[in-house]
Formats: sequence, C-alpha cells, structure tokens
Amino acid sequence: MAPAHNVGKAFFPLDEQLGLGSAGLSPRGEETLVRLCIWMPFEQAAELLADLVGIRVSKATARRATLNNAQIGLRLDEAEQERLQQELPQAPAGADKQQLSADGAMVHLVGGEWVEIKTLALGEVARNKRGEVCTQHLSYFSRLAEATSFEQAALVETHRRGLEGAKEVCAVQDGALWLQGLVDYHRADAVRILDFAHASEYLNEIGQEVRAQGGHLPQWWLQGALHRLKHEGPSRVLRHLRGVAAHFPSATIQSHLAYLEKREGQMQDPSYQAAGWPIGSGSVESANKLVVEARLKGAGMRWQEQNVNPMLVLRNAVCNRRWSQTWKQVQAKLRSQRSQRREAKSQQRLASVLWSLMYWQVRLERLGRPPVAAASSPAVEAAAQPTVRRVSPGYSWRKPFLRRPSSPSTSSPLVGAKK
Repeated sequence: MAPAHNVGKAFFPLDEQLGLGSAGLSPRGEETLVRLCIWMPFEQAAELLADLVGIRVSKATARRATLNNAQIGLRLDEAEQERLQQELPQAPAGADKQQLSADGAMVHLVGGEWVEIKTLALGEVARNKRGEVCTQHLSYFSRLAEATSFEQAALVETHRRGLEGAKEVCAVQDGALWLQGLVDYHRADAVRILDFAHASEYLNEIGQEVRAQGGHLPQWWLQGALHRLKHEGPSRVLRHLRGVAAHFPSATIQSHLAYLEKREGQMQDPSYQAAGWPIGSGSVESANKLVVEARLKGAGMRWQEQNVNPMLVLRNAVCNRRWSQTWKQVQAKLRSQRSQRREAKSQQRLASVLWSLMYWQVRLERLGRPPVAAASSPAVEAAAQPTVRRVSPGYSWRKPFLRRPSSPSTSSPLVGAKK
C-alpha cells in the first residue's frame, strides 16, 4: 500500500480523467468557484466558497480554475467567429426592431498602462405600459481589441441576436469614428442617432467657456437649449451657437460647434421619438459599469493583458444570462481535449510496444540463424591468402639458423707453418 503522503499524488491522473481540479474540486464545486470569481476578486471568492460549502482552496487555485475555463470559452468564441465568416449562415430569427449601442471603458493593466475595453449592447426596442420607448432583453459583448478586430469578433453576438435579419435597427451612441465603422460593418442601413446626453455635454462645455470669457448667459440657458434640441430639432440651437461663437472667439467653442454641426443629421430627436426610437444610449453606459468596471476596475486591480478577454467572455455569459449554455460548452471542450490527450498517449504507447516487438523479433531471428560464410570473388580470395616468398636457387637449406663465427686458429697463417 502506498504511503499516506503519496496517496494524493497517486490519484492525480484519475482526478484529471474524472474532471477534478488539482485541489480535489468536483465539477459542481469548480463551477461554483468559477462563478463566484466572475463576480468578485479571487481571494474573496475562495473565502466565500469555504463559508458556503466548506471547501477551502487557495487564491492561486481559484485564479487558475477561472482562467483555465475562461481561456476555453474564448477559443470557442473565436472558433465560432471564424465559422460565421467562412460559412455565412443565415441569422436566426430575432426581434423586428432592435437597437445597438457601443462604448468603451478604461481598465488598468499591470505595468501602469490604461487600455479601453469596447462593449456592444444589443436590445429589442418596444414601448412599456406607459407608452414610453424602452430597450429590453439586453445582451452584451465586450473585448479588449482594436476597432476592426472588435467589429469582426462581435459577429458572435449580433448573429445570435438576429441583428442582420431585423426589419429596423437604430444605432444610438456618441460620434466616435470607430463606432460609425461598427455600424457600417453590421447594419449600414441603421438609423444613426447621436446620444442626447453626449450632445448635452458639448452644449454645457460651450456655455462654461462663454462664462469663462466674461460672457453672460441666463441660468436656464442650458435647459432651454436642450429643450429646443429635444422637441424642435437642432436647427435653431445650432444657429444660436454660431452667434455665440462669433461674439466669443475660442478654440473650444469652435471645435465643439464644428462637432455638433457635422452630426446635425444624427440629432433629429423629434422625428426619432415619433418613430419610436430611443435617443439615449443608457443601455451601453450601464453595460460599462455592469460588465466591465464592476469586476475589472476594482480598487488596486491590475490585469495581465492576456487575461482580460477570457474574463470578459465569462462576464458576458453571466450578464447575458447564458451561463449554463456557456459552461456546458466549455466543459464539453475540456472533456474532448482530455480524450484527445489520452488517445494520443495511447497511440504513443502502442507505437512504442510495436517498435519493441519488431526489434526483438529481428534480434531473435538473427540469433537463431546459423552463420553463413560470405561469398567472395576469386580476386578477393587471392588477396586474402598470405603471400609465399620464392627462394632463390642458390639457397642452402643446410645452413644453420645462426652462423657461428670462424675460429681464429683455423684462420691464422702460423698454424700452417708449424705443420
């Protein structure tokens, strides 16, 4: 039996197959933890999980579980966007009268940089019981992206809501250029309306600049101008502002007047209200606070850039009341990835076993086979035989192996003289 301190390690692979996290969380416990982390900081979510269900996890575990699932959600959205762009399927049926509004909110990144998160709000235009125009059944799409990338990524939500199939669409927002490009991409025929609150800000700043230069304006000047704009249209208001700009030359007044004159066609508020369109973009202003700032702009929060969009995917799922569908898709993708990894490991093990069998089969065949002399050509055989040296005819085989030196007595001339 394995030691007690090794039991956890022994069951980690099984936990992964069963869908359990590194902290031993069940699928239901992991979903609860991730959902808490979508609404509050990771540390607070871990503490609340312990208070609610008695499961204690660390801040790092909460962060890792949330971001792992969020990354899968982002990949699924990107895959859906690519499919829509390639296949161009017909949009599902949606409301006949819809509104789109977009805006940006700033978020602080690690390192001190501030970046803009763009949010698109979609809703159905209707009248409430009192006969007032309102936008209901709102849904949101948020991303940290450049304008062009955001336009394309938002296809996921606009297609789901059936925006392209709606009979009438209005776009209520401020006059930023990237917003006009967004409308051109999704519904170029939409009725473009300058947000009434945005126009009010420009009128207010013109009045403040006039007073700063010593001009006298009645206390009710701003309320009167806004009333005329809302109920009579922009013509009389702009004519009045041109006279103010002539008496008080200022770069601020001139630039604000030019901004409003350029968007005169988007300030026909009386006709918009008569047609049943809203003239305010409060839906997207609320979305900035609800979707983005409530979770990503807390006191002292700093985000890694690569973690912003994954978190926004889950924030959109919660705020759009589509958490169950999104979570099921994420878990199905995770199970598919685990299955693919197990299949790949099985294939690797099988390939390793087959190679081992083939290797030993070849070795056994070689060991059981008798050695066979290699055939060679006559030239090779002759070269392999040792060379025999031919002996000269005058060679004497009786010569001793070592020749003894001649004795000096036999060679001396005195020996012969004595005889």
